[in-house]
Amino acid sequence: MTAPILKNDIFLRSLMREPVPYTPLWLMRQAGRYLPEYNETRARAGSFLALAQNREYACEVTLQPLLRFKLDAAILFSDILTIPHAMGLGLDFLTGEGPKFAHPVRHEDDVKKLVVPDMAKLQYVFDAVSLIRKELDGKVPLIGFAGSPWTVGCYMVEGQGSSDYRLIKTMLYSRPDLLHRILEINAQATTEYLNAQIQAGAQAVMIFDSWGGVLADGLFHEFSLAYTHKVMRGLIREHEGRKVPAIVFTKGGAQWIEQIASIGCDAVGLDWTANLAHVRQRTADSVALQGNLDPMALFGGEAAIRAEARRVIDDFGPVKNGGHVFNLGHGISRFTPPEAVSVLVDEVHTYSRAMHQN
Repeated sequence: MTAPILKNDIFLRSLMREPVPYTPLWLMRQAGRYLPEYNETRARAGSFLALAQNREYACEVTLQPLLRFKLDAAILFSDILTIPHAMGLGLDFLTGEGPKFAHPVRHEDDVKKLVVPDMAKLQYVFDAVSLIRKELDGKVPLIGFAGSPWTVGCYMVEGQGSSDYRLIKTMLYSRPDLLHRILEINAQATTEYLNAQIQAGAQAVMIFDSWGGVLADGLFHEFSLAYTHKVMRGLIREHEGRKVPAIVFTKGGAQWIEQIASIGCDAVGLDWTANLAHVRQRTADSVALQGNLDPMALFGGEAAIRAEARRVIDDFGPVKNGGHVFNLGHGISRFTPPEAVSVLVDEVHTYSRAMHQN
């Protein structure tokens, strides 16, 4: 079946550092609890997992922000913990507590039992990708995603989110061999998972290394970046006759920007602590940059939102080609007023269009 013609490919062109008429925009966690329609759909589904595992519901919430805002990309509605759930760790989302595993991986016997899951257990994700592509009808590209081996490993060992990463860092320092085995299995699974998303129709992919920044300097390279690099090396990079760009986002990772940019990704996502001009200079425009508005700026009112959007675009600086995808420096807050997003989208498109024409 022939894929529909992509009507707006500005996001993909900017990732490939090709000429674009304006700076494209999408938001991390753009389909989420800040939207009343999302909350209504989630209530109908009954739980977060029921929402994510039903392709019709996942498609519905993926498309919801595009009905409100003139965004330049859709991102699959799913979760970074689908892989360990398929490994049998028993994922659940507790109200007010976030994700939690019934069977965390903390001992040598737990690690020995780990295997790359059969991708058939994740077919609901790939079915959702195919349905979303069909329903998008070429309006904008679809982004697939996964967590980095390290970030997913943090949840697997801690059993849930953590403030100090005590359990996984204890394993890192006392039994690095066990952690390396976890990360190797995660890297293999993540590669297969992302490739299946691409084959199902994802037109770009993103790896979320949300907790890479909690590692000490040299250990980041050994336990996080090395395994993200393994995933990058195994990815399908062309599908449907077009290159499939890959984005890597490490929260707190700007200090390692040169090394992250060197692993073969097309773009590097940055949190709000990074200076885009400095990062661009350090990478010599070898990769596109994505980011990096502080999500809390969306609570500052219209004047502040417009000023901060302009500041981010000005920080990146003048462009002959693309190379900048506007985004938040992390996920959008559940408390964000939807009207604030409307203001942001308008300012990014209007201001950057004027800049690109000069």
